[in-house]
Amino acid sequence: MTLQFDDDKINQKISDVKGREEDAAVAAKAADEGLPFITLYPNTVETDALRLIPEEKAREAKILLFKLADKTLLFAVTDPKMTAATEIIRGLREAGYDLVAHVISEKNFEQCIILYKDLSFAKTSSSGSVGITAESLAKYVSKIKTVGDVKKTLEEISALKDVRLSETLEIILAGAIATMASDVHIEPEEHNSRLRFRLDGMLYDVFVVDTKVFSLLLSRIKLLSSLKLNIKGAGQDGRFSIVAGEEEIEVRTSVVPGSFGESIVLRILNPKSIAVSLETLGMNKKILPIIQNLISKPQGMILTTGPTGSGKTTTLYTFLRTVYQPEVKIVTIEDPVEYKLPGIVQTQADPNKGYTFLEGLRSALRQDPDIIMIGEIRDNETARVAIDAALTGHLVFSTLHTNNAAGAFTRLIDLGVNPKVLTSAVMAAMAQRLVRKLCESCKKEVPMQGEVKTKIEKIIDGMKKKIEVEYNEKMWVPVGCRECNGIGYKGRIGVYEAILSNAEIENVVRQSPSEREIKKAAETQNILTMREDGVLKILNGTTSVQELERVVDLNDYGFET
Repeated sequence: MTLQFDDDKINQKISDVKGREEDAAVAAKAADEGLPFITLYPNTVETDALRLIPEEKAREAKILLFKLADKTLLFAVTDPKMTAATEIIRGLREAGYDLVAHVISEKNFEQCIILYKDLSFAKTSSSGSVGITAESLAKYVSKIKTVGDVKKTLEEISALKDVRLSETLEIILAGAIATMASDVHIEPEEHNSRLRFRLDGMLYDVFVVDTKVFSLLLSRIKLLSSLKLNIKGAGQDGRFSIVAGEEEIEVRTSVVPGSFGESIVLRILNPKSIAVSLETLGMNKKILPIIQNLISKPQGMILTTGPTGSGKTTTLYTFLRTVYQPEVKIVTIEDPVEYKLPGIVQTQADPNKGYTFLEGLRSALRQDPDIIMIGEIRDNETARVAIDAALTGHLVFSTLHTNNAAGAFTRLIDLGVNPKVLTSAVMAAMAQRLVRKLCESCKKEVPMQGEVKTKIEKIIDGMKKKIEVEYNEKMWVPVGCRECNGIGYKGRIGVYEAILSNAEIENVVRQSPSEREIKKAAETQNILTMREDGVLKILNGTTSVQELERVVDLNDYGFET
């Protein structure tokens, strides 16, 4: 019989026995000193405590600060009599901390002290801020123009022997800024992790991240965003800023647990993305002068509707920037405040602390505002107070989650708003969607034919009584080039519809109408629907049929969707 030995298992058993013997010896030593013996795990060490002293001092004194609650500080030492440790303890007491001492083994100390490597990045930048030097950013922005460039640059870094974590994160963030990505997604999978950018509302794969690098990136992003390192089974939200030269770009962080680890999403709140005018939002020549006139009025309400991601916030911010004057008081209630607008008082709703949209609106009204922006009307009380504000000398902008403009009226009625005063307060309800714009450098003109031609011509027939239409049986399709990351689209634009409050709408609203009845009553206003506005953008080469159909139904079922 041949005996086979598993050397790895034997060595592990020997190591375990030695570890238990060491722990027993240290525990006995701790008992002699009248101190508790403790075994720590890296995920139980709080970074808020760890960062109170530098790594060099902690290693020299063999002291580990592992938990901080108010002014109570828990720490562990390998030797309570070590001079360097007693000096640090004295300094912490003088700083006002109540100290609770423990004894830890040398081996356990070394297992936990490595957490300092995750603090190095946060130490080199200001709190909650990533400092990208102008030279560094210029280097990457000049080098990175497309998603392919981001991938190539990350491949070059990952090919190096040492993990360059700071540089890797810097490339990801600089790449997101250079390509105008709205979100960065880092998602763990079974064997690696996937880096994706959201460009113009669509997600695109960028790079496959090694599992070890992902783990380090996760820790670093958590530290920057003031999130807890040791919480892995629950979602966390935070934020930090990218300081690029003189510009500050805010990043909102979301971390949620998944099947293979925690998934990261970084929302890039680049102020440049909302630096648009009413003219560049995409409103057609029929609706633009109407909206310009309405937002110049001293009182009343304008609602914009649509699903999440349809550009409602950008539209409202554009309204606010358009109407802002030094002599006008503007207050917003948002959840959350996404972009900072100079000269405007912006408050953030926090339902967890009782500061809801309703409480925010009531507080805002005590500030004597001329104009109020409410991020969203969600309940009957907020709706009622907002309507009252619009009726009593305030200009109110807000949003609702409905599919179309007509749905805004029925939704407010469902929320309990009195139909008799509804149209006196609401001057207009808008609906919108975002479509990607064809890349001007590579879009291709093709003849319109087949089912698409039939569908488009039917919609054009209904548009002719509302607006002059130039139709030459041509349309444009995406191709893809370096300018647009090979996608065929670059940038986004809105498609809009609106219903104005007039005598016809007032009469039908009083009768608790359906959306279809409201649309019927609004036909005499001759304002384009979202479907018609989108077709207008197809005919002038702004977008493609395929892209419009992604967000608006072009089929005629006898009603608009």
